[in-house]
Amino acid sequence: MGDAKSPGHRSGPLQAVSGSPCCQYARRPARRIRCSYPGDTEGYPGDTEGPGEGRRPVPGGLLVDLYELNMAASYLRRDMVVPATFSLFVRRLPAHRGFLVAAGLEDCLRFLEGFSFTGDDLAYLRRAQGFDEDTLAAFARLRFTGGVRAVPEGTTVFAGEPLLEVTAPLAEAQLAETVLLNHLTFQTSVATKAARCVLAAGGAQLVDFAFRRTQGIDAGMAVARASAIAGFSATSNVEAARRYGLTAAGTMAHSFIEAFSSETAAFTAFAEDFPGKTTFLVDTYDTEQGVRAAIEVARRLGLPGPVGIRLDSGDLAGLARMARRMLDDAGLPDARIFASGSLDEYAIAALVAGR
Repeated sequence: MGDAKSPGHRSGPLQAVSGSPCCQYARRPARRIRCSYPGDTEGYPGDTEGPGEGRRPVPGGLLVDLYELNMAASYLRRDMVVPATFSLFVRRLPAHRGFLVAAGLEDCLRFLEGFSFTGDDLAYLRRAQGFDEDTLAAFARLRFTGGVRAVPEGTTVFAGEPLLEVTAPLAEAQLAETVLLNHLTFQTSVATKAARCVLAAGGAQLVDFAFRRTQGIDAGMAVARASAIAGFSATSNVEAARRYGLTAAGTMAHSFIEAFSSETAAFTAFAEDFPGKTTFLVDTYDTEQGVRAAIEVARRLGLPGPVGIRLDSGDLAGLARMARRMLDDAGLPDARIFASGSLDEYAIAALVAGR
C-alpha cells in the first residue's frame, strides 16, 4: 500500500476512450459473489444477509510480515494512536494492460473483522521473537476499529486510483497491510486476466478449469471467485461452486476414454449415465474419428437436449471448423463445441477470429 497522496477514485469507471476494451468491459454489470463456508447453515452472529451469505471472521495476528509487527510495537510503545490513512493503488500498469478489475475485497473485510492475536500467537511472539510483556499486552487488546473505503469488486480501475483505503489508528492500519496486499493484488490480477479473456471471447461462454494448476487450495478458490466476478460462466471447482453460489461444469478426461474398450463404448456409457449434460471428449486418439463416434452415439441414443464435443489439443480453430461441418451435416446444428488447453486471451481471440 502507498501513502494517502494518490488521487481519489474518479466518480465512475467509464473515463476511457469510447469503444476501447476497458470501456466495453466497464459497461458489463459487476457480479457480486458472496462468501459462505462449509457448515454455514445458520449464518454467523451479526450476519444480515441470510444463511450461508455472511463472512466468517478469521483471526490473523501472525498473518503479517515481521517488520509490520516491529513497527506496530514501536508505535504502541510511544502511544502513537492517531488515525492514519493507507491507500492501496498501482503506480503503473504492466505492458499491454490498459485497466485492472478490482477483486479480493470480501476476503479483506473478513480478515479485518476477525483480526486478533490468539494466546498461541502471543506465546510464539514472546518465545521466538522476543517481544516484551507490555507490547504483548497491547497486541492482545488490539482489534481493527478503523474504516475501509473501496471500489466494489468487479469495478474497472486505472493506475494511480486507490482500490482500497484504510483509515485506522496507526498500528492497526500498519498491521493490515500484508494481508490486504495479498488478497487484493492476487485476486485483482486474476480478475483482470479473466476480464481480458471475456473481452476476447466476444460473448462466448468461458469456464474456469484452473484448480489443478493453481498454487494451493486457497488460490484455487480465489481464482474461481475472481474469474466469476470478471464474467466467467462456470467453474470446474465444485467446492468453489458450493461456497460462492457458482455453476459447476465439467466434461470427461482422456483417462475415462482409455478405461473402456473403445471410444464409442466410453461415449455410450457416459451418455447413458449423464444424458442431460453430455459433452464428448473427442481427441483422445483421432479427432475426426472421435467426432464421428460422438455423432453416432448421440443419434443412436436420442439424447435429450443439445450435446457437445470438447477439443483439447491440436489446431483448435481448424478442428473446430471441421467438427462444426460434421455436426451440422449430421443434423446436430445445436451441438456445442468446447475448446480447452492453455487458452489465454490471445489464444481465445485467435479462436474467435478463426470461427
